[in-house]
Amino acid sequence: MAEKVNQTQNFLKGIVKENPVFVMLLGMCPTLGVTSSAFNGLGMGVATLFVLLMSNIVVSLVKSQIPSKVRIPAFIIIIASFVTIVEMVLEAFVPFLYEQLGIFIPLIVVNCLILGRAEAFASKNNILSSILDALGMGLGFVVALTLLGATREILGSGSLFGLKFVPEDANTFILFILPPGAFIALAYLTVLFNKISIKTT
Repeated sequence: MAEKVNQTQNFLKGIVKENPVFVMLLGMCPTLGVTSSAFNGLGMGVATLFVLLMSNIVVSLVKSQIPSKVRIPAFIIIIASFVTIVEMVLEAFVPFLYEQLGIFIPLIVVNCLILGRAEAFASKNNILSSILDALGMGLGFVVALTLLGATREILGSGSLFGLKFVPEDANTFILFILPPGAFIALAYLTVLFNKISIKTT
């Protein structure tokens, strides 16, 4: 029973208590760079979740076979392999999203969230714990990027997932879909998220 509770906490910590974006402030490059819309945020979040999950699984399985001196380079090669798969799949099946995300797709390789979980968690734990850790952290990243993208899209262009809900001539805060708007929206959402999480814990 205790083990089940621990695994549940292992999964949930990445969504709220240790949210990669709003609490740990990891992966800021894609967080600020691609979240001009909810669709872009969701796409980058899901791509990162896939890479995080698969790399955690592989690292957990082969950790005992990797010499400590080449541990980090080995982890980067594993991560880069899955990033390449993501890049090819997006280019083939979702070309619009592939073009929108651009250089930020290959930059998933150096996302400190993924390398950090491989080094700090997957290399020290069994496969089940590594999967739950990756799912929790990955979902936390997806939620954060989608929420940030949705906020910026609603305020900046009066739409959500491309669906316009305000008249074309209505005034919107165009600043929010520009780079400075990413910092402003992230700051307010971080404060709001942390206030809510403190009250619920």
